[in-house]
Amino acid sequence: MTQPTILVTGATGRVGGSVVTQLHAAGVPVRALVRGEADFPEGVRAVRGDLGDPASLGAALEGVDAVFLVWPFLRAAGAAEVIDAVGKHARRVVYLSSAGVGDGKDAPGDPITAFHTELERLIGTSGLEWTALRPTGFASNTLGWADELRATGAVRAPLAKLARPLIHEADIAAVAVRALTTDTLLGARPLLTGPEPVTQEQQVALIGEAVGRPLRFEEIAPAEAAERMRAAGYPAELVAAVLPAQAAMLDHPEPVNDAVERITGIPARSFRGWAVDHAADFR
Repeated sequence: MTQPTILVTGATGRVGGSVVTQLHAAGVPVRALVRGEADFPEGVRAVRGDLGDPASLGAALEGVDAVFLVWPFLRAAGAAEVIDAVGKHARRVVYLSSAGVGDGKDAPGDPITAFHTELERLIGTSGLEWTALRPTGFASNTLGWADELRATGAVRAPLAKLARPLIHEADIAAVAVRALTTDTLLGARPLLTGPEPVTQEQQVALIGEAVGRPLRFEEIAPAEAAERMRAAGYPAELVAAVLPAQAAMLDHPEPVNDAVERITGIPARSFRGWAVDHAADFR
């Protein structure tokens, strides 16, 4: 039986990169969609294309059976054209969505949930086979603290006690590989979580253990955090949505489940393990 050829978008990112690595290790023919130069393992074909320009995707999609789709924009504009291009070549798409997407009955409260909701709708009505992965917060988002931790030994941020079941990108990728290469998740929207909630304060301490030096979490007010985000160039609509959504999790925490283990047969990795895996990024 011929192995399917799979195109991975977001291939230079944490999740997409892990999908490429795991597919390649399993002997599955894999292409990586890139906009510029990038290094991949020998045997992985890098193909130029841009999701912002659907007309540029033809060569990357030629002969492809399935696509792992990571949407890199804050709005769904252009997504219908991309999905249409995918449908002219592939039979299946596995979409990296978000745990924030609900049943579609309520209006999304933030731009991230809004575009994920629309992408799921477009994919669901496209005629393609599909799976929508809905992970909770990515452990890799804490890499945004790396420069500050290296420079000062501390993170200045709000909500020290906010606990989230952050998920390792390799676990998301492992579920994606199952969805891309088997029929077990067709039409499914699995909620994917880490194994336990870990507070932001604990996250910093665990990173400190991994790098071998004490690191601190210094709590600041949400208003100061919002100003820091705006100064860093985050869109105003994102700043207005993210901090209130995080604060709401104090009273309404994200669920924890064993979906990663049920789907892959391997328990989800802990944040402690993630920190060890990424210690070099914080040194």
